[in-house]
Amino acid sequence: MSELREVLALTSSLAGEFLESLEERPVLLDVDVEALRKALGGSLPDGPTAPSEVVAELARAADPGIAGTPSGRWFGFVVGGSLPAALAADWLTSAWDQNAGLFRLAPAASVVEEVAGEWMRDLFGLPPGVSFGFVTGCQMAHATCLAAARNHVLAAYDWDVEREGLFGAPSVRVVAGAQRHVTIDRALRLLGFGTAAMDIVPADDQGRIVPSALRSTLDASDGPTIVCVQAGEVNTGAFDALDEVAEAAEQHGAWLHVDGAFGLWAAATPALRPLLAGVERADSWATDAHKWLNVPYDSGIAFCRHPHSHRAAMGTSASYLVQSAEDGPRDQLDWNPEFSRRARGFAVYAALRSLGRRGIAELVERNCAQARRFGEELARLPGCQVLNHVVLNQVLFRFRTDAETDAVLAAVQASGEAWMSGTSWQGRRAVRISVSNWSTSDLDVERTLHAFTAATSDR
Repeated sequence: MSELREVLALTSSLAGEFLESLEERPVLLDVDVEALRKALGGSLPDGPTAPSEVVAELARAADPGIAGTPSGRWFGFVVGGSLPAALAADWLTSAWDQNAGLFRLAPAASVVEEVAGEWMRDLFGLPPGVSFGFVTGCQMAHATCLAAARNHVLAAYDWDVEREGLFGAPSVRVVAGAQRHVTIDRALRLLGFGTAAMDIVPADDQGRIVPSALRSTLDASDGPTIVCVQAGEVNTGAFDALDEVAEAAEQHGAWLHVDGAFGLWAAATPALRPLLAGVERADSWATDAHKWLNVPYDSGIAFCRHPHSHRAAMGTSASYLVQSAEDGPRDQLDWNPEFSRRARGFAVYAALRSLGRRGIAELVERNCAQARRFGEELARLPGCQVLNHVVLNQVLFRFRTDAETDAVLAAVQASGEAWMSGTSWQGRRAVRISVSNWSTSDLDVERTLHAFTAATSDR
């Protein structure tokens, strides 16, 4: 135990040093891949190495390749940091080492997921009684929700897909917007639909699905149908007209799935909740906790209005398992596509408990205000055009030419002051800033704006 205490104390010290260095260290610089391989590679040692030595050498060798994603100046890919309570709970999760597939193996993990899932259901304004599963991220949340949707819409046509599979089944069409996230496509591939099953509906200049085009698409044919919409387009932050879309889906008996990877968290604040009007009418919802809730990776949640279909798609049993009765304690493997799994609920619970309802609302509102400031200040730079209505935490902008846009972005990235990604929007290059970190300060915004000012003045 003394050796264990020693390595845990060393790890705590190294982690603290890293987090304390974030204000001054470059957010991300070019990495010498060969140097990184040399430092971390070599032959597998013949004999054991002391745990403290392993951890110290790992921290030293990996440091040049560790991105500053927890930094308040990381604005790429809607990446949050880790709240102190969530980080600490995640450390405990590793120490407790619970197999969170079954209640009997991890009673506290099961109950904490019940509590955290219900807290989020209430926070998002979803209907009472929805089921939920804690998964790795929004990719697997989509796969979980759409598997339940597949079960549900085919059952309405007397087809048991869990038993019979898809060969010979009625064709299921999936209707989605032109600006849907790529994880929808991959979920459909994983589930055996293939992307050819999709009817693509045009999107407007903000990436929102066009409701009239959706209605026309639904009118064109019948049969089992799944409609996928967005709460928060990944480039613009725009929301589909959820109430109008829900009305069209209900009229055609279609399953409505909402991609709310980060946008679902807008429900936490009264100021932004109108963006989600009608969200409660959907049949399933997917979101991430490692985005705006700021818990460590990996953490997604799938919600479903139809628990029977959800459990039928995901649940399994075996004679050697010690499983609960259907009305007994929660066996998590009934609600997600994993068997043995990490107890992700502890970090989610800790984040929700530490912030509370008011703290979550303040976090979302603060990040959105920072995004609006980015939009206003960037629009003043020579040749800069902000392309989106900054309704949430996304800022999409470009400069006069594609070459200039890429050059300015590269200069800011190379400075190490901040990091954000490039993208393509309506056939031209653009830059997107995503503000979703609990630690992002007004000073972080100021430093990033100065980096853009310097990059444009040098041209």
